[in-house]
Amino acid sequence: MRERIELGRKETLVADFVRILSQNIAPLAIMIGLGILLQRIFWLDVKTMSKLLFYLFSPVLVFVKLYQSTVPGSVFLRVLLFFVIFFIALNLLVEMVARIRRYQGGMKSAMRNSVIFYNSANYGISVNHLVFAGNPFAQSIQIVIMMMQNLIPNTYGVYSVNRHKQTRRQIFRTIRGLPALYAIPLALIMRFNHVPIPGPIYLPMSYITDGFLAFALITLGMQLGQMQWKIKASDVALSNILRLCAGPLLAFGTVRLLGIHGITAEALVLSGAVPTSLSSMILAVEFDNEPDFASQAVFSSTMFSIVTVTIVILLLPLAR
Repeated sequence: MRERIELGRKETLVADFVRILSQNIAPLAIMIGLGILLQRIFWLDVKTMSKLLFYLFSPVLVFVKLYQSTVPGSVFLRVLLFFVIFFIALNLLVEMVARIRRYQGGMKSAMRNSVIFYNSANYGISVNHLVFAGNPFAQSIQIVIMMMQNLIPNTYGVYSVNRHKQTRRQIFRTIRGLPALYAIPLALIMRFNHVPIPGPIYLPMSYITDGFLAFALITLGMQLGQMQWKIKASDVALSNILRLCAGPLLAFGTVRLLGIHGITAEALVLSGAVPTSLSSMILAVEFDNEPDFASQAVFSSTMFSIVTVTIVILLLPLAR
């Protein structure tokens, strides 16, 4: 009997591994590979691509996703409390590591961003759908996390990558000019007041939203294709460990601290286990803050997440 149970667990592990690899990792890797190939052949302008992502694709994506979401108020507040505590815990952990490693200036903020900004959109939503079989409640939890992970990079993230080289007034002026800062409250106001968006406006926004992932991954590939890969492997490895291993452990501790159980706890722990977000790479390229390190951190964490996310999925029952 025990042998059958062990065999069943091994078959589940292999099935989850193959599913994550084929449905999440392989498509991302192909798009990144196309970006590397295009950059090697044509040597395109990555800076222009990052501006399009930062000022067009990202804010439109945030607006559309929030406008379409149907998250109950009670769920929103509980998940928001989790996110605040989890975000603070991640920051404290990175700050401690940065002091031990004696990171300074741009490298310190790049390391921080590679850990606190994680792929809650395409990767997080896909894995959530995979694990919870499309459960609307579990999806609503992930949408709240996605909203916060889109707001923070456009505020705190911009401040983080610029504070060692600009005055606060200059940084706040930059933040005030970011469209994503206005897209979030506008989307929430229109959604809660049931304000319709005219078709000729909404359709182009849908096109841009659908194209975000492909555009962002190709841009990541282009950045990888033009760099020299001279970053210390230890720095990238440390970023991956903090994001993929410490992340879910801190998420588990946070749900236990708040007394959260059931599917809510499982969805929150899973949300903290995903790889580094493209936002960290976009910020690094746009503001010239360790773009090579940021790109390698995104790429490598996405690849290694095949193993780590599968393990987290298998251990999720412990969070109930």
